[in-house]
Amino acid sequence: MKSLKKLKILNTVFLVLVLALALMNTATVQASVENMQTFYEEEGYPGLSIQVKATNRTNPDRDINITIWIECTAKNLSIEHLYLSVYGFRGGQDKVLLRNITYTTQKTLDYDNVSEGNYTVHIPNDFWYRIYAELHFKYAIKETSYGPYTDGFTMTDVRNVKMEELMEQLTNKTQEYAALSQNYTELNQTYTELNQTYWDLVLNKTSGTEVQLENTRLAMVIFVVTTVFFAATTLYLVIKKPKQYW
Repeated sequence: MKSLKKLKILNTVFLVLVLALALMNTATVQASVENMQTFYEEEGYPGLSIQVKATNRTNPDRDINITIWIECTAKNLSIEHLYLSVYGFRGGQDKVLLRNITYTTQKTLDYDNVSEGNYTVHIPNDFWYRIYAELHFKYAIKETSYGPYTDGFTMTDVRNVKMEELMEQLTNKTQEYAALSQNYTELNQTYTELNQTYWDLVLNKTSGTEVQLENTRLAMVIFVVTTVFFAATTLYLVIKKPKQYW
């Protein structure tokens, strides 16, 4: 009985883990799909519609996803070649070929056929700015040839992480400087007010504190004068005391 109960528990745990992994994979796929953007869409070519999707934004040293979608709307359509050249910019300036994606060569498409191919391209660590792509293709409908065509367009934004970090540091430093400047302004204002109060006390004598100081000084003068007068009077009386005769 105990073995059977343990087996049921293990089966339950296993099922929970399987469901959790399935949900995680679904969420990952959903996030990947939501992160895609259509950068090229052309329906103006006879019998052929082409669409290119890619990751809309990424960091250096990451892979981006690229999807090439093709719809054939004509009979007897054959593709001689169709490939996508993907370029990046080293240091945000130097254009470098990252990958040539060959979608198909010498392929006859069925009427009303829809097909797509999914690819990945690695973005090196020292690349940023944007991804640039060139779509090259040539095809024919029966005996009529179309192309070769080359369509260029920009794709994924590649973040300049180092520059963003420097800008963030600069913003923090600017905020710190602004706070210090504010403190300095407040201290300077306080100093000005104290300095004004000081000179008001010294020169204008309009402060209540100055009046109190003047009253105290006057009282001290009166006290000193009275004391001196009293001492002088006492001395005079002692000197002028009449002689006693016995």
